[in-house]
Amino acid sequence: MMMTIADVLKQLIEAHEEGKDVNLNKLKTKTSSKYGLTSQPRLVDIIAAVPPAYRKVLLPKLKAKPIRTASGIAVVAVMCKPHRCPHINFTGNICVYCPGGPDSDFEYSTQSYTGYEPTSMRAIRARYDPYLQTRHRVEQLKQLGHTVDKVEFIVMGGTFMALPEDYRDYFIRNLHDALSGHTSSSVAEAVR
Repeated sequence: MMMTIADVLKQLIEAHEEGKDVNLNKLKTKTSSKYGLTSQPRLVDIIAAVPPAYRKVLLPKLKAKPIRTASGIAVVAVMCKPHRCPHINFTGNICVYCPGGPDSDFEYSTQSYTGYEPTSMRAIRARYDPYLQTRHRVEQLKQLGHTVDKVEFIVMGGTFMALPEDYRDYFIRNLHDALSGHTSSSVAEAVR
């Protein structure tokens, strides 16, 4: 695999120096078959192997889904822990359009999700820990070549505001702590 990555980078550097555009997927496919591989090298492995002298010019071309951070803001979606929808407490019924939640076949997912969405899967892997969800997603975005100097959070889960205030404070505080690397005792301290 290392030979394939080195060859892909060599061809990318040559194309850059000649002022040519290259289709990365075609290049990866062609080079992988040249070395008899059944799979292609991962983008994060190619990005990690870019020589320092070419990082500035090649990273923008290699960045996966550049639109994610085109505005200069990295969007990080996180999920709160699974909990029962307040609607169920009032009516005793589950809404047809909410497949998840603790009372469903998808018991480890939040109320309005199945657990198979990318954000759900990341949250489940982190056991719904807001700190870990944030750290892992920020690292993933960095590995894919994105700048994460500014972050906007999307809190998913549908009924976040129905959770107790102490959990909401813990959740928001840990999102900010994950970005700053500090441990704070309150939301006000975390956002400073």
